[in-house]
Amino acid sequence: TMAEEAAAATTTPETGVRLECGLGKVKHVLLVLSGKGGVGKSSVACQLAFAFDALGKRVGVLDVDLCGPSVAKILGLDEHRIQASTKGWVPVYANEKDKRMPVVSMAFLSDSNSAPVIWRGPKKTAVIKSFIEDVCWGELDILIVDTPPGTSDEHISICEYLQNFHPDGAILVTTPQVVSVNDVRKELSFCNKVGMKVLGVVENMSGYVCPHCTTTTNIFSSEGGRQLAEQSGVPFIGKIPIDPALCLAEERGENPLLTCPNMTSLVVLQQFAKQFPC
Repeated sequence: TMAEEAAAATTTPETGVRLECGLGKVKHVLLVLSGKGGVGKSSVACQLAFAFDALGKRVGVLDVDLCGPSVAKILGLDEHRIQASTKGWVPVYANEKDKRMPVVSMAFLSDSNSAPVIWRGPKKTAVIKSFIEDVCWGELDILIVDTPPGTSDEHISICEYLQNFHPDGAILVTTPQVVSVNDVRKELSFCNKVGMKVLGVVENMSGYVCPHCTTTTNIFSSEGGRQLAEQSGVPFIGKIPIDPALCLAEERGENPLLTCPNMTSLVVLQQFAKQFPC
């Protein structure tokens, strides 16, 4: 397995932090899903993690988008590599100094950022299982799981392996356009079929915020996510506009809550984090 290969390749000394492998010490698990690619699932997952961390919560991020991992770049960790100890895989920490926000991603196992992952379903399934069972996640208030688009191997595997840990549910991410909403509607049906509670819908890229006058212009249209939520009988979490400051922070791997403290684009995620029972 990849875990055995990683363990054979490198070992790390004890960090001084008590590590617990698997999800036994994780209180809450939240998935970020969408039937559509390019709608900003990874952005929502990472900014939600920053929001929980700002509240003093112990939060981790698991990236199971094996073929197109983006979490490492957004969190400024794309040059890091996962390590192994005698107890299991040691995650990369977004805050290395305080050992806060453990992160696991396929990006940490690749020799090159441009190397493709060309795997069939069984190998993907084995790695996802190892990410859950063999990683020293330790004690967390919440684990946020970023997923690839669609409703296939990775989604079925993650839902099956998380059953024993009773995940709290999923946030569905869409953009306002009908073509996106229609695909996300399929993801909602997937959640219903596998018994995954839908915690709400986020309408991402909903309007463009002018960096000069802060006026919002609806480039793609608007209200698609709200309409999907109302039609499906699930909560509507809110809208996140296209904000150049947020885009720049993610390109640089920065926490926008620290670099742009007056940013209003992420208020809906901050409010969600405050209201989430963890």
